[in-house]
Amino acid sequence: MNTKKNPNINKGAVILSLIFILLFFVVTGRYFYLGWTGEAEGVDLHDVAEEKWTREKPLDAKRGTFYDRHGEVIAEDIPAYTVIAILDKNHTDRVKDPEKAAAKLAPLLDMSESRLVDLMSKKEAYQVELGPGGDKISHSKMKKIKALDISGIDFIRKTKRYYPNQTFASHITGFTTYNENGKREGAMGLERTLDEYLREEDGKLIYQSDRKGYKLPDPNEVMVEPKNGHNVHLTIDENIQLYLEQAMSKVDEEYDPKRMIGIVADPKTGKILAMSNRPSFNPNERDIDNYTNYAIGARFEPGSTMKVFTLAAAIEEGVYNGDATYKSGSYTTSYGEKINDHNGGKGWGTITYDEGVRKSSNVAFMRIAKEQLGFGKLYEYLTKKFEFDQKTGIDLPGEADSRIQFEYETEKLTTAFGQGTAITPIQQIQAATAIANGGKMMKPYVIEKIVNPENDKVIQNHEPDVVGNPISKETSQKVRDLLRTVVTDGTGKPYNIEGYEVSGKTGTAQIPDPKGGYLTGWDNYIFSFLGMAPKDDPKLLVYVAVDRPDLDLESYESGSEPVSQVFNFVMKNSLQYLNIVPEESNSNEKEKSEQSGIPLADYEGQSSEEVQKGLKEKGLDVLVLGEGDNVVAQAPFPDTTVLKGEKVIVRTDGKVKMHDLAGWSRSEVMQVARILKLKTPEFVGNGYAVLQSIAPNAVVKEGSSLVVELKSPQEIAEAQQDDKEKDKKEKGKEEKEEEQVTD
Repeated sequence: MNTKKNPNINKGAVILSLIFILLFFVVTGRYFYLGWTGEAEGVDLHDVAEEKWTREKPLDAKRGTFYDRHGEVIAEDIPAYTVIAILDKNHTDRVKDPEKAAAKLAPLLDMSESRLVDLMSKKEAYQVELGPGGDKISHSKMKKIKALDISGIDFIRKTKRYYPNQTFASHITGFTTYNENGKREGAMGLERTLDEYLREEDGKLIYQSDRKGYKLPDPNEVMVEPKNGHNVHLTIDENIQLYLEQAMSKVDEEYDPKRMIGIVADPKTGKILAMSNRPSFNPNERDIDNYTNYAIGARFEPGSTMKVFTLAAAIEEGVYNGDATYKSGSYTTSYGEKINDHNGGKGWGTITYDEGVRKSSNVAFMRIAKEQLGFGKLYEYLTKKFEFDQKTGIDLPGEADSRIQFEYETEKLTTAFGQGTAITPIQQIQAATAIANGGKMMKPYVIEKIVNPENDKVIQNHEPDVVGNPISKETSQKVRDLLRTVVTDGTGKPYNIEGYEVSGKTGTAQIPDPKGGYLTGWDNYIFSFLGMAPKDDPKLLVYVAVDRPDLDLESYESGSEPVSQVFNFVMKNSLQYLNIVPEESNSNEKEKSEQSGIPLADYEGQSSEEVQKGLKEKGLDVLVLGEGDNVVAQAPFPDTTVLKGEKVIVRTDGKVKMHDLAGWSRSEVMQVARILKLKTPEFVGNGYAVLQSIAPNAVVKEGSSLVVELKSPQEIAEAQQDDKEKDKKEKGKEEKEEEQVTD
């Protein structure tokens, strides 16, 4: 056997060894080079590593909160959740079956199964957001999805803007939206004009992590603190605003007017306590048909409410004689043109001027303007003193200009009784504060103060502003006395609230026809009322206007019907809420009151058993919350008038358990929350309660959060029908199985 080695093999081994040695030195040299310089072909490897292992977690800041004058929340940021699906194959908790996951999620997210399957089947994605249906969902919906226990489905906690009272002062607050850069900003109302104060600045947490995103033991954290927006305190009173919204919604549903306006003000300060429009909208849903705040942005002929200021001017100048007489019916101008009284020129014969005020006679005010006061003085009062020729400057966006028509004799005469000249509702409110406030005219405003939440420093503070003294204190009292007779014995009788002395003036404004002239027809008018109470020391000033309501022509229903429904409800309940004690009434008025409503006493400190018994005997639906014997709170408030069958909630001392709210309206849930001193409830949907976050019979703690899901009667009925069909199918399935067993 030949054992001699082949020399070529030895040479090959040497060459391979040299190659391996060379490669070793190249790799080693490269390693030390990279370690020393940190660069590879111009790329900084330290930066690459830093970028790869560094994570950034956003820290949400809160946009400023809107509060009412008592600190109740009107608009705030609340927790919201974005649904995500984890798709990374290296992650143990990932979406393993997109089809099954989509089938479960589709009904809750209101998205198609195919769309969800597409999202959850993306290649090379660590996770995806399931939008738009899964974007910023409520806490209650998040819990429902969580209960499905779908592998890989998780949530990112965010915030969303929430308006707890739904359709509530919507044209005042406005709403927010996101711009093209994904930044939230105010889009309407005070959300827009105060955006620089309300706007938040999100922070962030920067740290190092492993490849799965978990923090390293030494994460080198860097935190940029979030900055919350400033809080805005409004002059709006939540309770009075709710009265206004409730009354306007009822009238809107019953009479279907083209538009409605309601304003409640404190005449002593100019603070706007409530303001609403119809059409309105829910800023949570942004179902907006009307972007105009008619209370400040609508200019129209006021009608006879303008007579209040013509009368005030004449009394102030000492030219008004209420006992003097004149011939009513029509008035002939210097050019032979006839202008009639509002009853077609029939008039009421020869009557006194005081009677002319009560009957809202156009002729009386044309004579006052031309023959007693003089056109020059009238113009001076309307423009220089009552300032109808300029905006009020209220701190709300969109205030409209007025249009004073005062060139020709006819225009001067018709302006005296409210035709031709066009002004805004807020101008009437400002001017009327002088009538209600001893001659001092107050500038209207809605922003009380703006506060930095970090240190409670007041950034802006608004104080009452006297913008003029158009009349004396004596004149203001005389005007109120005369306007009281309008309510007791004149055109304002529908506004005579039992127990309170209301002074005010009706208005029926003609509407210009685009084709020329004015619209005709029984209900083609803007019906209004400007009133204040109590007469001798007005605490509230209320203006209500209803534009072209659908009146019952066969029964000759008047425009005062819808207007008085709003005015009377708001004025009476607001005065009672402010603890303005009504005056004693005679027996006939008491009987009438008992037929129309049941007054509630103050039951604090009384036996809950006795209170419940007494209220039930009056035909009221009474709910007692609490295990104690003594009443500590009630809803509605004392001295409020309620109708037979309405709910009255009484809270006692001792431990309190949550009631089953199923079938309760939103306003009733709000009352429960108030009486139990819970946080302002979060509502999902509209209609009546079907689910609640605090379970029935659970012990309630003050300050707890309450989330309530609402559904419309139609949705409830459909759900019940679905349940019936489901039960029927299950029953049929069971019967079929029994038959198979029998066979």
